This record gives sequence, C-alpha cells and structure tokens, in this order.
Amino acid sequence: MTTHLDVDNGGTRIAYTDHGGDGPPTLLLHGITERREVWDPIVQRLTTDRHVYTMDLRGHGGSGLGDSYDLESMAGDVVTVVQAIDAMGTVHLVGHSLGGMVATAVGAGAPVASIVNVDQSLKLGSFKAQLADFEIMLRDPQSFRAVIDGLFALLAGGVIDPAEMARVDHLRNPRQEVVLGVWDLVFALPEDEINAIIEAALAAYVGNGVPYLTVFGVEPEADYREWLAGFITNAETDVWPDQGHYPHLVDPDRFVARLREFWAAN
Repeated sequence: MTTHLDVDNGGTRIAYTDHGGDGPPTLLLHGITERREVWDPIVQRLTTDRHVYTMDLRGHGGSGLGDSYDLESMAGDVVTVVQAIDAMGTVHLVGHSLGGMVATAVGAGAPVASIVNVDQSLKLGSFKAQLADFEIMLRDPQSFRAVIDGLFALLAGGVIDPAEMARVDHLRNPRQEVVLGVWDLVFALPEDEINAIIEAALAAYVGNGVPYLTVFGVEPEADYREWLAGFITNAETDVWPDQGHYPHLVDPDRFVARLREFWAAN
C-alpha cells in the first residue's frame, strides 16, 4: 500500500511516499527540477524485495520552498525523512543527478547502509565551465524555462524512449529561484574553490567503508575513477556508454539488476 506523508524540517515541509515492500529500507532521490514520481518504473521493480521510499527535495514536487537550496539544507531534509522512517544507519540511498549529490552529502555526515549515485559527477568544478554560457539566460525569467528544457533535452541524449522522456518532462517543474539556489555554489565561486569544498566534504568518507556505486550514462572525466577512489576507497564506477543522463530509465531492468548485484556484494 502506498502512503503519502510529510515531515517538517526547520519550517520547510518535506513530502515523501512510503511504497511498502519487504526488505531493507531504500530511499530514492530525484534530480533537479523533477519530483519523486520519476522513480515509478524503478519502484515497481524494487518493492518485491525492498521497502521503498521516495521523497521530493525542497522546492520540488509536493515539498515546500526553503530559505536555502544548498547541499547542506537538502541533506538535512533527507536525514529528517530517514529519521521519520526510523532507518538511520540502515537506509540505502539511490540518487539521480542532484539526488546523487545530495545522497553523497548525506553519507558524508550521517550513517547510511550504501549509496548509489546515478550520472552525477562529484567534480563540480568542471560543471562550472559547462554552465557558464547559460548563466545569463538562466537568470532571465523570460528565457529561463527554454534554457532548462534545452539543457535536459541535450542531457537525455535521444536514447531514452520518447514516451518515457515525455513522462519525465511532464513531471518537471523548474522553479527559477530553486535552480539558481542549487547552482549558486557553481556560479559564485571559481573552479578551484569549488573543488576544494567538495574534496573537503569527501574527506569524511576516507576510511568509513560505506559501499558506493556510481552509474554513468555518459563517460566521466578520464581520471574520475582514480580521483573518487582517493576518497571512497571501495567506490565502484560503472559507465554504460551512450545511455545519456537517464540510464536508470533507459533500461530499468538492467539498472535494478545492477542495484541488487551491488547490494548483495556489500
């Protein structure tokens, strides 16, 4: 039975769904501009052997707006939900895009059973260069939505089934203040400072042994595996070539099989 719930974190209402299912608690985190229903094809496959939850990050879907949209605030929202479902230390986090970054931030400061990061490089410094050409248009209310739509069409790569992409786009609700708030770190600081902040946060992983898997649909930077392993020694990095930004939705059966393999080995 599916149950829709919410919890308060410092005045911001965070909406989440308990999808039921037998097995370890597993919380799925969506990407920027999206909402928890994007995970529906994965939820359907996981509830046979997992107790599955989804949530809307602040400023997305049914959750409220916040004073801040930085990683610390969003990670705090996740921790609040995990505490509400009484799964601290036992929850498995699966996050796509922004959700992958948030899941990583949670694991740096709170006990989790494992983390799966879907197509989100943690090298945010390089992301700055990619966004640079779009910043002015993203700050313009008149061009904001068109730029967002164009960016995600480009990221999708044309591989995902058109009907599935239409479903995701239908669920997309870009709020300018939220997107700019999430990307403020990238816009505001030079690349070397961004990298220093991320690496300082990742230092919390050194020696903690949390199982960590990244599934990329697009090839990451050439040295990414080695760089990540310098912080998360047992990190696994899969690359599914030419799957675009949504490898979990391009082939959900393959994705769920990979999750189960990863969890079984850890």
